[in-house]
Amino acid sequence: MKGKTRDEAEAWFEKFHQLVRGELKIEDHLEEFGKLAAFGGVSEFPARVKCAILPWHTMKNAIEKKVESVSTE
Repeated sequence: MKGKTRDEAEAWFEKFHQLVRGELKIEDHLEEFGKLAAFGGVSEFPARVKCAILPWHTMKNAIEKKVESVSTE
């Protein structure tokens, strides 16, 4: 998220969550997601969704200046 504004980072957080939950068809967003498009199939493996989104929750906690442990719950 280097070089992104806080609003842009938060928007990407939401977009990525939609992607890994299977709410977006990656075929319609290949250019927008770039290398992150590789996560488009994660929704087929529910046990891996939490793994995929954990770093995004970490980023969100960092930009919100939260000090508690990161959770995907």
